[in-house]
Amino acid sequence: MKISHNTDVEFGEFSRACDLVEDYYGDLVDDVALHAPVSRRQLVAVLARAQLSGRDLGPDGLAEVGEETYQSNDETLYWVDGEFWSRLRREHNLHPDEGRAAREVHRRLIEALDGDVSYYNRDRDPFVLVERVTPVD
Repeated sequence: MKISHNTDVEFGEFSRACDLVEDYYGDLVDDVALHAPVSRRQLVAVLARAQLSGRDLGPDGLAEVGEETYQSNDETLYWVDGEFWSRLRREHNLHPDEGRAAREVHRRLIEALDGDVSYYNRDRDPFVLVERVTPVD
């Protein structure tokens, strides 16, 4: 399955990424999709693509484009430069509304985990790399 101009993944891998996104973000996806001009299904697919792209970059690549602010067994939070989401949007041929909705999910999660994030640099965007290998029942 081609998920971007330069990236092919097995359908099973993309499906697992969608399952991981649905499990990890839970109701947050529904909350953002309710107020965004994208469907829940679109948002899950965009978030899955973001996870696969973040996983391809790995912790070192993400650290090069941003700053790690929090890490647990389940996730690592980053503030990445604005180019990260722009590049993701270009590579995956996403509509601007899809990118904005995905960034909003990441922003809300960072606020929930890291508290008041008013201190962050407005030139940076949130990104949460989900580390969980298997969904928790």
